[in-house]
Amino acid sequence: MEIQSAFNAGVQGFQKATEGANQAASDIARSTLSDNEVSEPATSSAVTQASAVNEPNGLTESIVNLRVAEVQAQSSAEVIQSADENLGTLIDVRV
Repeated sequence: MEIQSAFNAGVQGFQKATEGANQAASDIARSTLSDNEVSEPATSSAVTQASAVNEPNGLTESIVNLRVAEVQAQSSAEVIQSADENLGTLIDVRV
């Protein structure tokens, strides 16, 4: 695997983890709102989504998703760090 592709894989994984964490945090915040505090228009899909998140399983799932995003971010950071170390090793060998 090339160093550049390892960096790209790490960065893409980190971006995906950030998106997942943002979504999970949004779901958790939405679950803490009462039904009359939801500012979204009362469409059938919005009501269904809000009620699904307000269920205990929806909150639990959101918390688990937040933890998964945390682990994914840590793993991606390790990939980036490993690629950086390998690049440093290659530069030291070639100098």
